[in-house]
Amino acid sequence: MLNEGYCGYVAIIGRPNVGKSTLLNHLLGQKLSITSRKPQTTRHRLLGIKTVGNTQTIYVDTPGLHQRKSNAINRYLNRAATNSMDGVDVIVWLVEALVWTEEDSLVLSALLQATVPVILAVNKVDKVHDKNNLLPYLRKLASKRDFAEIFCISALKGQNLLEMEAKITKLLPIGIAIFPEDQITDRSERFLAAEIIREKLMRRLAAELPYQLTVQIEHFSSDKNLTHIHALIWVERQSQKAIVIGQKGKVLKFVGEDARKDIEMMLGCKVFLQLWVKVKQGWCDDERCLRQLGYSE
Repeated sequence: MLNEGYCGYVAIIGRPNVGKSTLLNHLLGQKLSITSRKPQTTRHRLLGIKTVGNTQTIYVDTPGLHQRKSNAINRYLNRAATNSMDGVDVIVWLVEALVWTEEDSLVLSALLQATVPVILAVNKVDKVHDKNNLLPYLRKLASKRDFAEIFCISALKGQNLLEMEAKITKLLPIGIAIFPEDQITDRSERFLAAEIIREKLMRRLAAELPYQLTVQIEHFSSDKNLTHIHALIWVERQSQKAIVIGQKGKVLKFVGEDARKDIEMMLGCKVFLQLWVKVKQGWCDDERCLRQLGYSE
C-alpha cells in the first residue's frame, strides 16, 4: 500500500457521445472503456484507476445524461450518471467545442447541486478550424457557473490533458491509496469481456441495431493457457436476432473473431469464445430483467 499522498474520485460527466470514454482511455494510457460513434455506448459506471507515485486518481466514467426517458434502460442510464456525482472529490464536465444542446443544459442543471470543484473540459477543439470562434463560446460557458478551471482539450489526440491532470491532482484530498497501485479498474474480466463483445456489435450494427441488444456472460473459466467464454447476446425481437446473426452467420462470426482478439489482448492468453443470440421480449423496459442482466446500481 502506498504511503500517504493524494487520493480521490473524479467523475467524468457530460451528454452522450461527447467523448467521456475516449477521455478516460487516454488519461489511463490504455483502453478500458468501450467506444463507438453511437450515443449511449457507455451503460455502466466504470472506475478507471491511475496511480502515479503517491497520487491515486480514481476516474468515474458515466453514461451520458440524456432526455429520453421512455423506457427503463434510459431511466437507469440517467440515474447511473446522476448518482456517479455523489461522493466524488472533483467533477470534470465535458462539452463539445462550439456545440451546445438541450442535453448539455440538462447536465448543467444537475451540476447546480454539486458542491465539489468542477473543471470544464471543452473537447474536440482539434476540429475547430478557426480558433477565434472559441473565445466567445468560452465566455458564454464561463458565465454559466463557477469553474475551478477551463481547459480546451482533444480527448482523441491528447491535447492539453497533462495540464488538466495537473489541475485535477491539486484538487485531490490528502489520503492513502484505496486500490493497489497495479489495479486499473474495479470491474472483473468477465464484465470487460462482455463490454468488448457489445462494442463490436455496436460498431458492426450501428445503423440497424444500436440499442436493443445487450451481452451476458454465461460461462467464464480458465484452463492452463486457455480461457473459455460463452456469451449470450440478448435482443428484443426475432427479426433483430436475424440481423445479429447475419446471412449465413457472417455478422456473428465477424463480431466473434474481432472480440476474441481484443479479449486475448486483455487477458494475455488464448480464448475460446462462443456466442449465442437469444430473444427476450421487452428487456429494455423491464426493471427486473435489467437487474438480472447486470444493470444495477
